[in-house]
Amino acid sequence: MTHFVLVAGARLGASAWDEVADGLRAAGHQPHPLTLSGLAEKRGVPVGRQTHVRDVVDEVERLDLREVVLVGHSYAGVPVGQAAERIGERLARVVFVDSSVPVDGESFLSGWPSDHVRKQIEENDGYWPPAGADHYADQGLTDEQIARIIQSSSPHPGATLTEPAVLTRPLGELPATYIKCLLDDEEPMPVVAELLKSEHWELVEMDTGHWPMFSQPVELARILAEVGAAS
Repeated sequence: MTHFVLVAGARLGASAWDEVADGLRAAGHQPHPLTLSGLAEKRGVPVGRQTHVRDVVDEVERLDLREVVLVGHSYAGVPVGQAAERIGERLARVVFVDSSVPVDGESFLSGWPSDHVRKQIEENDGYWPPAGADHYADQGLTDEQIARIIQSSSPHPGATLTEPAVLTRPLGELPATYIKCLLDDEEPMPVVAELLKSEHWELVEMDTGHWPMFSQPVELARILAEVGAAS
C-alpha cells in the first residue's frame, strides 16, 4: 500500500480528487486529498508566504506518512515540488500532473504572459477569481464535468501565485514522474523538458486535457497506482 497526498491546482480543493481517490482505494492504496489554505472549505484561512508549502509538509508530518507519493496538479506543482525536498526520507516520489514546477526565486506566474492574471488579482482584493466555462473548452471535458469544476472552484489567494519558490537542491535530483496532458499542449514546457533529462525523472503522457482528475479519473488513478507500486 502506498500513501498519496493529492493536491489540486489553482482554485480547487480536495474534492477535485474524489473519483481518483476512489480508484486508488480500489487498487489497495491510501489517498489523502488535501485542500490548501484559503481555498474551498478552507476559505478565510490566512495565507502568507510559503503557506501552501507548509500545508503539504504539515499534512505529511501530521499523518506520520512514510514512503509517501506527493501529487501536485497545475499550480500545485509549485508548492508540492518545494515540499517534496523538505520531507526528506519520507518521500518515495513526487508526481507533477500537467503542472508548473518550482524554480528557485521564481513564482508560478513567472515565465508566461501573466499581466492579465496580476490585474485580476489586483481588481479582486488580492484573489484570482474563478474562471468561466470558456476556460475549460477543448480540454476533453463534458459539460457536466465543466459544471463540476466551476461549482467546486473558489477565488485563489493571489499571494501564493506571485511569491518566489525556495529550493535548496536541484529539483532534478528528486525521484519524479511528470504526467503531460496532450490536449493542453503536446510538449512539456522548457523547464520541464530540461528536468526530464535527469535519470531520476520519467514522462507519462495522457490523451486528455489539463484537468484529468475530472476528464479521465480512472486512467489517472491507474497511472498513479502504477507509480506507487514502482516507488
